[in-house]
Amino acid sequence: MFIDMKRLTIKKISQQPLAAADIPAIMDAEQIPFELIDNANWAADYPYTPKASFRMGHHNDTIYLHYRVSEDSVRALAAQDNGHVWEDSCCEFFFQPTPDGPYYNVECNCAGTLLVGCGQGRESRALASEHVLRQIDRWTTLGRAPFEERKGRCEWQLALIIPTSTFFNHQIGTVSGQDYRANFYKCGDALEKPHFLSWNAIEIAKPDFHRPDYFGDLSFE
Repeated sequence: MFIDMKRLTIKKISQQPLAAADIPAIMDAEQIPFELIDNANWAADYPYTPKASFRMGHHNDTIYLHYRVSEDSVRALAAQDNGHVWEDSCCEFFFQPTPDGPYYNVECNCAGTLLVGCGQGRESRALASEHVLRQIDRWTTLGRAPFEERKGRCEWQLALIIPTSTFFNHQIGTVSGQDYRANFYKCGDALEKPHFLSWNAIEIAKPDFHRPDYFGDLSFE
């Protein structure tokens, strides 16, 4: 089946956030709209669909990312970076700097715990070093402490400052004027109601976010 790949223009913002906590207000001022993460590609097996959206801006060598989520429970058990954050209430950004080349998975749970990897596919991914991970500033409305699953409707936000040095196997420098391929996800593999949502649709039989053939296009101003 032919999939119409989404294309999104990423605005170059005039005011650079000094901390991730500043991102929501600055993006409001820059009038950057949210994009929905609403493709329930495997609804027959995973019918629950939380509300999730993101918006993105940049300033040359830095990407700013803001997620907004409303779901029936939240969990943040992964206490250390590069742990099993995908089992928690998790938002993900997959980014491919060059066509058909390695891609990065930037995954973050609702307590700001990160996993960053790089590779050609799901297997044998190289994980980012502690030095790389420390450069990514994180902010979440739920705080930074790990916690067990909390059942009941919860609305939360997450913001990240992602320097291009995060993409540690590439020499990107500035993203200004460049086009890249990417996808955005919301998941919670071990929640009471597991779910697997994507920005750009994925037409395969079972949940798998490691599918760059289904990435959409990002055009950076």
